[in-house]
Amino acid sequence: MTMTKARMLAPVVGLALLATTVAACGTLGGAAVGAGAGAAIGAGTGKGAGKGALIGTGIGAAAGAIYDVTKK
Repeated sequence: MTMTKARMLAPVVGLALLATTVAACGTLGGAAVGAGAGAAIGAGTGKGAGKGALIGTGIGAAAGAIYDVTKK
């Protein structure tokens, strides 16, 4: 790839990454909140913070994705 093509392609790739990050904001936020809540619940119940965090991450990511799709 020539330098000119790389210079022309860089802003397009950057904007695509930014759009992907903005679109996935609810999913990432939901996963983070779910991981924290799951770890706290897992530690509180004696089942282990790690296992609770994994389950909470999955549930939070799913809830965040649903929120992103349905929000106005």
